Amino acid sequence: MDTKTLIIDKATALFQQKGYIGVGLNEILKACNISKGSFYHHFPLGKEDLLITCLQDMNEIITQDIKGIFEHYSSTQEATQSMIEQLVADFKREGTITGYTFSSIVSEMALLSEPVRNACSSLYLNMQGIYANKLMSDGFSKESASSIALMMTASIEGGIMLCLTQKSSRPLEVISLTLPKLITKI
Repeated sequence: MDTKTLIIDKATALFQQKGYIGVGLNEILKACNISKGSFYHHFPLGKEDLLITCLQDMNEIITQDIKGIFEHYSSTQEATQSMIEQLVADFKREGTITGYTFSSIVSEMALLSEPVRNACSSLYLNMQGIYANKLMSDGFSKESASSIALMMTASIEGGIMLCLTQKSSRPLEVISLTLPKLITKI
């Protein structure tokens, strides 16, 4: 693994565990066993530059994961239920949902940094796009699909935050049972 990839991987894990503000540069340097010079060689604009790169990397991973799930199932309802069940299983196994947990970064940084807000927005829009495309393939109009995709994103993201704050998979379990039933043509 090259140094830049190591920094991104370690920093992503730290940001997910402690948030952006809770992780200092020295902690990242120590986790990667690198010097400040090496860090700034790869991220000349500093820690925020690293955060944006981590968010872009998460965007790619999460987008590909969701696409894979949604391409595997014939309907939005089945895909949604499967994806949420996977999140529940991850939470039960690990006590957290690391692969999808970036909401704390959004709440910390979105108002402070336009580039971070844009990186977070891009991920949410990608998720909504996957959901909307699947809904349109199920026969929903573009307008309905976009509205439902927004509701799905908000429900799932909110469910993840509730699971983390309540230390329980119950919120996502309820969403897994309820959300697919709400996805119907009006």
